[in-house]
Amino acid sequence: MDTSRLSVTILLVLSTFIQPNAHGQSLEPEPFGRRTRALETSKTPHETKTRFLLFGETHRGCQIQIDRLDRLQECGFNSSLPLVMIIHGWSVNGILENWIWQLVAALKSQPAQPVNVGLVDWIALAQNHYTIAVRNTRLVGKEVAALLRWLEESVQFSRSHVHLIGYSLGAHVSGFAGSSMGGTRKIGRITGLDPAGPLFEGSSPGDRLSPDDADFVDAIHTFTREYMGLSVGIKQPLGHYDFYPNGGSFQPGCHFLELYRHIAQHGLNAITQTIKCSHERSVHLFIDSLLHAGTQSTAYLCRDMDSFSQGLCLSCKKGRCNTLGYHVRQEPQSKSKRLFLVTRAQSPFKVYHYNFKIQFINQREKPTETIFTMSLLGTKEKMQKIPITLDKGVASNKTYSFLITLEADIGELVMIKFWWESSAGWANVWDTVQTIIPWGPRPPDSGLLLKTIRVKAGETQQRMTFCPENTDDIQLRPTQEKRFVKCELKSKNSKQKIR
Repeated sequence: MDTSRLSVTILLVLSTFIQPNAHGQSLEPEPFGRRTRALETSKTPHETKTRFLLFGETHRGCQIQIDRLDRLQECGFNSSLPLVMIIHGWSVNGILENWIWQLVAALKSQPAQPVNVGLVDWIALAQNHYTIAVRNTRLVGKEVAALLRWLEESVQFSRSHVHLIGYSLGAHVSGFAGSSMGGTRKIGRITGLDPAGPLFEGSSPGDRLSPDDADFVDAIHTFTREYMGLSVGIKQPLGHYDFYPNGGSFQPGCHFLELYRHIAQHGLNAITQTIKCSHERSVHLFIDSLLHAGTQSTAYLCRDMDSFSQGLCLSCKKGRCNTLGYHVRQEPQSKSKRLFLVTRAQSPFKVYHYNFKIQFINQREKPTETIFTMSLLGTKEKMQKIPITLDKGVASNKTYSFLITLEADIGELVMIKFWWESSAGWANVWDTVQTIIPWGPRPPDSGLLLKTIRVKAGETQQRMTFCPENTDDIQLRPTQEKRFVKCELKSKNSKQKIR
C-alpha cells in the first residue's frame, strides 16, 4: 500500500478518537446493546449505568446486581469456578461489538477448564466523546471493584480467581478495577488487548493499566503505528509480559488493499472493519489461543522487531519465551518483558519460527548481488521456494542471520535445497567462464562458496548444522541447485564408508 493511502487509513482511525460520535446502525446481533432514554431515567438512585452480565447455557446475558444474591443464583454463578470478565472499549455507535459474543463462546468452549463468563457492559458511559469516555474509565473500574468485593464478602469468592480481559479503553478500566480493590491481596490476572494509547501513552502507572494492578498482567499490542504523534494502541509495556505480534505496529491482512475481502465478510461495515482491523486483531489472537489449544503461538523476548527479524531472539532459556493468549505462562516479573512473534493474516494465526545463519565466502572482490531460494524438507512436510534476499549482497567472508517463518509444521528439518536465483548478468559471466575453461581448475574469482547453514527452530529449540551433500564441490553456481544435509549425518555416513 502506498504511503498516502496508509496515511489516510491511520488518520481515519485517529480521527475517531478526537471527533464527536457518529450514531449509526449495526448489522450485527444486538442482544442487549442500545438502551432507550426512558429506561435510563427509570433507574433507581442506587443503580449505575454499568451493567454486569453472566452467561449461562445460552449466550444471552443475565444481569447481576450488587446486594442481590437471588440474581446471582438465578444467573447460575458458580463460586467454585474462576470468573472471567470481558470489558469492552470506547464506542462510536453505542452497540456492543460482535467480537464480544465470539470471545464469550470461545471461553465457554473449554470443557476441561470451565469458568464463569461475564461482561462489564458500560456502553452508556463509553458512548461519549473520547475524552469523556476516558474520564469514565476510572469510574467504571471502581464499579467493577465494588462488584468483586461484594462477591468476596457475600459468597466468599476469592479475588485471586478473577481474570479481567479488557479491550482498548477496557484494558485501562481493568487496571483501575485492580487498583481500586483495596487490601493487600490483588485480583488474579488482567489481560489488556491493545490497550488504548491516546491520553494514556506516557502516563504514570496509577493513571493506566500497570503490573501493580493484578498478580499477573499481560498485554497484546497490535496497532501502535504512530501518526501525528498519536497511535490507537499504546506502545509502552504495561504488564509483566507484553506481546508485540508482527512488531505491534500493524497487522498482516489489514491494509486497505484487503478492503474487497472485508466487503465479502462484513458488507456495509467493511470500511469500519478495515480501519479497526489491526486494533481488533488483539482480540482475535486471544480468541485463537482458546480455539486452537494444540497450536499455541510462541513469542520471544527481544529488544525490537528489527533484531527479531534477524532471527537473533529465538531463545526460551530463563523465561525468554512465552505463549501468547489465554494459556500464557503466568510468571510475574520485576521488569516487563517485551516479546515478539510473527503471525499469519488469519486464523489459525500460528507460524513456526526458524533462525538461519548462512556462511558465505565471496571469491570476488566486489559484493555480489544475490537472490536465493530455499526448499526445506522435513519429516512431516516440505516447503518449496522460500525467497531469501540479502539487501547489500554477499561481501567477503561473512555469516548472515535472518528469520524464516513457516505456516505449516514440517517436523524435523532433514534437508535444505539451495538455489541461487542469479541475475542474467552473473549467469552470463559464469557461462562465459565455463565455455573458455570447461575442464580447468575453478577460477579464483568465480563466485561463492557456501560452507555451512546453521538452523535453530524456535518452537522446539533444536539446533542443527547443514553441510553440502557433495563435499568435493562446495561451489555455489548461478541457477544450479545445491543440497545440504545434517553435518553429523554426513560425518556418520563417511565413517561407515571408511570401515
